[in-house]
Amino acid sequence: MNTRRQPKEGAGPGRSALAAAFTSNTKGGAMIMKSVSIFLASGRRASAQSRDPAGSSNGTAAQPTGGSQQAKEHQGAAAGTGRTTISRDNRRILARMDELNGKLNPKMLEMYKRRTHFSKVEVEALCKIYRKLVANASMNSKALAASNPGVIAKAGSSMDGIDRSVFRELLHSTFDIVTEETLMERIFCAWEKGYEGLPIRLEGWLMGLSTFLKGSQAEKTAFCFRVYDLNSDGFITKDEMFALLRNCLIKQPQDEDPDEGVKDLVEIALRKLDMDKDGKISFQDYQEAIAEEPLLLEAFGQCLPSDRATMSFLSTLQAQEDSN
Repeated sequence: MNTRRQPKEGAGPGRSALAAAFTSNTKGGAMIMKSVSIFLASGRRASAQSRDPAGSSNGTAAQPTGGSQQAKEHQGAAAGTGRTTISRDNRRILARMDELNGKLNPKMLEMYKRRTHFSKVEVEALCKIYRKLVANASMNSKALAASNPGVIAKAGSSMDGIDRSVFRELLHSTFDIVTEETLMERIFCAWEKGYEGLPIRLEGWLMGLSTFLKGSQAEKTAFCFRVYDLNSDGFITKDEMFALLRNCLIKQPQDEDPDEGVKDLVEIALRKLDMDKDGKISFQDYQEAIAEEPLLLEAFGQCLPSDRATMSFLSTLQAQEDSN
């Protein structure tokens, strides 16, 4: 087959806004992961200071250990009465606000540890990064509104989650995802099942990163299929394959009919992935083909991080865990 196109070098979105939000002491262009590391390191120092026993000697009295059983029961009853004044709906609202802001109570922390491939410390570190990314989006929105009087910052944007612009910068700068805009958008939409196109919430952030960084072959297969299934109908059709492959290639000046090369690639992909030969790729087809040849996992464009980026990100989380 005459390969008439060459891989497109993804320019990727700009990084200056996100990099600036993470650090004020480095110039533009610094890698975002360096900034994330700085952020986590500062968090460790603050945590160490808060645990310093010497800090309790600055005029802070220790909690009394004595007291009658009656007084303790009275305190417990009063606390219970206070808790009952919060309605069930209000508790749900408060829990939702905490979730969106990246705060986890011990039960939630344990739940996410069970549901992901991360340790408790890693979950806590990822929550800190989540809060920083959401805060960054809020600051950018307010800065945009201040510099452009005609633009109104979205109310409560800090509570919405990670939006697509911040997410794309993260993919490009942190995870070495170098691809065109259509695939970037598909990764964002496929990240959190059931919330396609909406800002990524804390739960989606943790679950998505679990697959992205530590997922099994089955988990990554399901994720990549969601990315490539452009209309979410359960099949990757010829038209979808053509759109994905055409967007990942650029025209060469000598090409008489640039689409012919893409059509050839589609036919090759069908021969490799269409296991039941019905002219389209079902999820079962895709699973069987990947089980036989794992290299076909990203056949229609990169949608998973590079090994180098994965190791770099996980090493940052591991450093956080080792310090505790």
